[in-house]
Amino acid sequence: MPPPSPKPIIVWFRNDLRLSDHPALHAAAQSGQPVICLYVLDEDSAPLRPPRGRPIGSASRWWLAQSLRSLDQSLKALGTSLVLRRGDTASVIAEIARQANASAVHWIESDIAGPAAAERDVARALGDIGATARSFPSDLLVRPASLRNKEGRGLRVFTPFWKRVLSLGDPPRPLPAPKVLKPGPPIETDDLASWSLEPAHPDWAAGLRETWTPGESGAQARLTGFLENSIAGYATLRDRPDRDGTSRLSPHLRFGEISPRQVWHAANFALAQKPAIASDVAKFLSELGWREFSRHLLFDHPDLARKNLQPSFDSFPWRRDAKALCAWQRGQTGYPIVDAGMRELWHTGVMHNRVRMVVASFLVKHLLIDWRDGEAWFWDTLVDADPGSNPASWQWVAGSGADAAPYFRIFNPVLQGEKFDPDGAYVSKWVPELARLPAKLIHQPWTATPMELAAASITLGETYPEPIVDHKAARERALAAYARTRAD
Repeated sequence: MPPPSPKPIIVWFRNDLRLSDHPALHAAAQSGQPVICLYVLDEDSAPLRPPRGRPIGSASRWWLAQSLRSLDQSLKALGTSLVLRRGDTASVIAEIARQANASAVHWIESDIAGPAAAERDVARALGDIGATARSFPSDLLVRPASLRNKEGRGLRVFTPFWKRVLSLGDPPRPLPAPKVLKPGPPIETDDLASWSLEPAHPDWAAGLRETWTPGESGAQARLTGFLENSIAGYATLRDRPDRDGTSRLSPHLRFGEISPRQVWHAANFALAQKPAIASDVAKFLSELGWREFSRHLLFDHPDLARKNLQPSFDSFPWRRDAKALCAWQRGQTGYPIVDAGMRELWHTGVMHNRVRMVVASFLVKHLLIDWRDGEAWFWDTLVDADPGSNPASWQWVAGSGADAAPYFRIFNPVLQGEKFDPDGAYVSKWVPELARLPAKLIHQPWTATPMELAAASITLGETYPEPIVDHKAARERALAAYARTRAD
């Protein structure tokens, strides 16, 4: 009589769509048991639907589809494939575990409230059928619950936070990808196309397709290329939207196609090869630190996208101005650096970080529109819309967040453009109707003479809008609104 077949292990993938440095997958592969790789699109369970949860935005849905295809291809190269299911996570996983007679389900933990609650539901469902639930530490460098101040609270200022993280030393070295996976029994899978993650009518994703290569191999290529070709000078060039000076790893990190500790160790390996880039590597890793900091804030404040971290801003006199909001969203404000950023976002699904600060400041301070309206737009249009970084960054700019920029720091969009896009290359690329203006005028076309405008084929108010607000007047209005808030 042949020995009974070993029971399979289910590996539940979430925002960790990779094979390397995946502790849940690694442990399953090491066991020698068959492995079922599963992704569940859950828009039904209570922890993951509003108001507790937050469905991903349109651009992120597009990225998710590409990343799942890439992961499936990688798994097929190892001898198995990715099972796709839609529905309540706990019910789906328990059903598949029963069907496959699985001994255990492995996953990487989340420190986000909704997904963490979904994990608890899964563990209970597995307990009911006698299967083992086994979770592994999250992708963060440091677990939020383990990094507390003397009062037992999370740190709210970045610099001491990052010093604490650095003092802990290097994170564990990344785990290798499995070389082979023993396939589990056949499990019925959904057709990815049936999930309608990608736009169809109209198909607005052409710019995303030409800009990005989602998936683990794309993430690794991006990291390698950056460390080999662009890390030198990063500390200063990262503020230049007209230069290719950033890593562009954020969407890959968002979907877990690469882990923070892979980035950490790769950057430090590059530093060992080239000691001269020490300041650049330190700055690069500190940006990884800001991602970490934002996730820690989200751990302590699950409603980060809805509530001001500083209650004093609850009485701030935000304006409801649908016309101005629409002009901002469409890149039609009349301020070239703002419009360039918003158009880059719409076309590529990202925006240069320096420009993100400028456009956010413009919305909340020049237009006095609630930061939550801007955060929601970014959530829908960014491929790297992270549940921690997106709201934390908006609150930082608005002045309502942790370690926030002071409210009176109001970016002058003209000066920001002239400083960080001195030749006008970034504006020319994304606002081509201004491309024929000389650099001295491209950030403030309203100062050009009629002859200069005619030579550049520009008619203000027709081919390009007049500024929707005056910078000086808007600044004074914002400061007055802030003063009223402080007086209340």
